[in-house]
Order: sequence, then C-alpha cells, then structure tokens
Amino acid sequence: MSPLRPVNRTLVAPPSDDPEGSAAAAPSTPAAPPARGPGAAALRALLRNRLAVIALAVLAVMLIAAVFAPLIAPHDPNTQNLLLRLRPPAWQHGGSGAHLLGTDQLGRDMLSRVIYGTRVSLLVGAGAALLAGVIGTAVGLASGYFGGWTDRVLMRLADVQLAFPAILLALAIVGFLGSGLWYVILVLGFTGWVSYARVVRSEVMSLRSRDFITEARAIGVTDGTIMRRHLLPNVLAPLATIGTLHIAAAIVAEASLSYLGLGVPKETVTWGSMLSDGQLYLGTSWWLAVFPGAALMITSLAVNITGDALRDVADPKAYRR
Repeated sequence: MSPLRPVNRTLVAPPSDDPEGSAAAAPSTPAAPPARGPGAAALRALLRNRLAVIALAVLAVMLIAAVFAPLIAPHDPNTQNLLLRLRPPAWQHGGSGAHLLGTDQLGRDMLSRVIYGTRVSLLVGAGAALLAGVIGTAVGLASGYFGGWTDRVLMRLADVQLAFPAILLALAIVGFLGSGLWYVILVLGFTGWVSYARVVRSEVMSLRSRDFITEARAIGVTDGTIMRRHLLPNVLAPLATIGTLHIAAAIVAEASLSYLGLGVPKETVTWGSMLSDGQLYLGTSWWLAVFPGAALMITSLAVNITGDALRDVADPKAYRR
C-alpha cells in the first residue's frame, strides 16, 4: 500500500471582469504638475496687469509707426504748401480729409510730421538708455566688486555729476559740441549713467560675498570672468527696469532740447521742434502744439507704465501673490 502524498491545494482567484475594481486595487500615483519656471510666472503676472498690456500695445503701435513711417505717413513731412497753411483738423469746420490732423503754419501735414517725429524720439530714447546702461553697468560692476579706492573714486565721480542738473549739463555740452541727432544721444547717454551705476554697485556688493563667488575665486577664475558670467546675469532685472524708465526721461529731454533749439537740426522732424513752432499759435491754431504734445505725453506715459510693470515683475513677491 503506497503512502499518501500531500495534495497542493493552491487557491487561484478567478479573473475579475470589473476593470474598475482592478484599477482601484492598484496604487494610484498623482500626476506631476506641469513645470512652471520663473519666466512663465513673470509673464503671467505681466499679462494680469491690464494697464501694462495697454501700455505695451501703445508702444508697439509707436514702434510700427517709427519703422514704417514712409509707408504710413500720407504726405512728405517737409513738403510746404502756403495755400493750405493752418488748416484745422478734418472734424472741424474748414478741415479736409486729406489732412486729418490739419496743417501747420507752412502748410505741412501734421499727421505726417507726428508720425515722423516718433522715429527721432524712440531712437534717441533707446540709444541714450543703451549708452547710459553700458557705461553705468561697467562702472557699477567695477565699483561694487573691487571696492576700496576704486569704489571711492568712481562714486565721487558720480557725486560730482549729480551735483549738476542733468538738463543744464546737457545744454552746456550740446551748446559746446553743436546740434545733431548723434550728439544728443551721446549727451543724454553720458549724463544718465549714474542711476545705473548706483543700482548695479549695490547689487554687486550684496553678491560678492556669496559662496558661488568665493568658490569661483578659489578655483582661479579671473575677475573679469566672474563679473561677466556670475555677477552680470544677476543684475539684468533691475537694469531692464531702469533702462525702461530712462527711455521716457531721454525722450522728454530730447524734446526739451529741440524745443530750445539745441537738439536735432530743424530740418529733422521732432516733437520738441513742433511744440516750439506751435507755441505762437496756441490761441488760434491749437492743433500745432496739442498733437505733438499729446504724442509725447502718451509715449512717455506708456514707457513709464511699462517700466513700473517690469519692476513689479522683477520682484518675485509680485507674481507669487
């Protein structure tokens, strides 16, 4: 009689027909949220600011008008026609649809002159801000990084320049060098670098004692490389804000110089020279001064609003609310 062998009674669960049950039994892992970098957060914060969006739209229109002025302007801005002098805007009695904003004292089309004036204003504003930014950034990096006598000499130089009002210093330099578009850009650039230098200096002084700067020095990285690759990228955000605000200041300064006859030559259309020509006709032909003045005000206001929005976006607390 053979011995009894144990029987392996392994119970196997029947396959389930309920897919939901098997899915419920499996451990669920939550989906990872999409990665959102600081650039996307800053862009969302900028788009939430409706006033900044409107300002950017206005600046876009101004830029298009400046670039494509020969295609957009209905007339040559310097063509004179004394038979059409001091014509009012098209919506007033005596106006014409051929000259929507009227004509000036020499019969030149006001709309065309306002459009062409945009080119000079934006060129001077951007050029002066760029030149001042380059000079101020270099001075601020050297002053904040090296410190010592370098810092003292450069900051005393900045104090000396701040002792003179910027517009008076610009008037003196332009009066000495002469009028001209590039002279105006150079003057406004050389008289506006101090604000850049002071901001960059303060930022660099707070960064130079950080660990990544100390480690870069320890491994033999040169001072120029440290300033260019490690310090400069960390000061770009405040530089963008200051540069935007300086564009508006340079536009107004150029208009002031042109108004006084010391800016761009008369044959070049500028808003400042149009204001200077129109001041004698304010009582009879208001449009000669109102339209270039409105263009100057709107452009400066749009640039300032954009600068304020960039300053808020540069602060991380502004878009983490």
